[in-house]
Amino acid sequence: MALIGWKLAGLPLAAAIALGAIVAPPDAAAAAAVLRQFRPPRRIMAVLQGESLLNDATALLVYRMAVVAATGTLVLGSAVPILALSTIGSIVAGYALARLFRLAMTRVDDAPTATILQFVGTFGVWIFADRVGLSAIITMVVYAITLARSAQRTASPRNRVSSYSVWETAVLVLNVLAFVLMGLQARPILERLSESGRVEALVLGVVVLATVILVRLAWVIAAGATVRLVGGWFGRQWHVGKHAARGDLLVAWCGMRGLVTLATAFALPPGFPGRDPIVLTAFCVVLGTLVLQGMTLKPLLRLLHFEPDSSIEEEVSRARVAVMQAALDSLAGDTSPAAAAMREQYAAARTVAEKADNPQAATEYDELRLRAIKHQRKALERLRTEGAIGDEAYHRLQEEIDWAELDAAPAGRFQPLTT
Repeated sequence: MALIGWKLAGLPLAAAIALGAIVAPPDAAAAAAVLRQFRPPRRIMAVLQGESLLNDATALLVYRMAVVAATGTLVLGSAVPILALSTIGSIVAGYALARLFRLAMTRVDDAPTATILQFVGTFGVWIFADRVGLSAIITMVVYAITLARSAQRTASPRNRVSSYSVWETAVLVLNVLAFVLMGLQARPILERLSESGRVEALVLGVVVLATVILVRLAWVIAAGATVRLVGGWFGRQWHVGKHAARGDLLVAWCGMRGLVTLATAFALPPGFPGRDPIVLTAFCVVLGTLVLQGMTLKPLLRLLHFEPDSSIEEEVSRARVAVMQAALDSLAGDTSPAAAAMREQYAAARTVAEKADNPQAATEYDELRLRAIKHQRKALERLRTEGAIGDEAYHRLQEEIDWAELDAAPAGRFQPLTT
């Protein structure tokens, strides 16, 4: 990709490598949004998410070195030890900062304060790593992984729910903002380019788009075939799962580009060689892959005939039975009426989990709960209308009913109850 941009647009080699690093990292979130509807093999989702994380880190390191080389002087012999030291230091810093942040968060109980501190900590770690010469992306990856593996055990339920909602909204807003900014930048760039320059930029964008798609197809399919071939020589099946060739094709086609490509294109300094055609090419690649691959992903999934993967549902079922049994064990020996009522409730929930073939489906038990909750809502609204309860009591009970409805509704298919 870099050499193609070098030849077509007359870019310096370093600028062409920067272009290759910009359009290289795929966006797993775009593919996952479509794939989750069809429940493909779990391995495919893990591969897409893992490669996105790894490719982001690799591409940003290459991008940073290419930008330095294009705007200054970069000596490869001195860059290699600095890069190695930066990588090791980033891993250590990410882990240490995550442990420090986790310790600080144990003293915060207020959900809005905790969410604000999460934003401050996240962006603060990135800025710190960038200012001291570390790899900000590697530092953030280690920081996030460390927190994900440890902080959830100490965070309060309300803080977790609040932070999930806020971060999902923030990611959506950032994605939308990135496309808005790209649209605002595209028009002035087109106005600055001559008519022949626009044609050259369009040709460059189309060629790089085709190269991005074809190279990924060839690489993923060839790599998968090679792994299976080598595994056959040694009598091992290293490529896990049935229909591996079809899985490779699906992974290869899930190469949509997104926020990272747009952000790195924006981050090019104003005097960067060939900045305008590079930004337009990045926009062309993001838009082209999202439209071309994103709109054809559903037909491809139907054509490949993947059986729905129910492994997560099976794990949920086993875990649900275990946690219900733990609750029952904790009540053993308690003869109070309240304990008897709780034992009956947990025993019923455990029975449903044991008998349900698909614990996430709308079982008869869940349907009865949802019907009862619907009538609870009507009663609550009536009490408020009649003036029997005030706003504070109303909102507290409404929250309790909301949690009960979320617990009864199938995950990922929540439908608000109508009154």
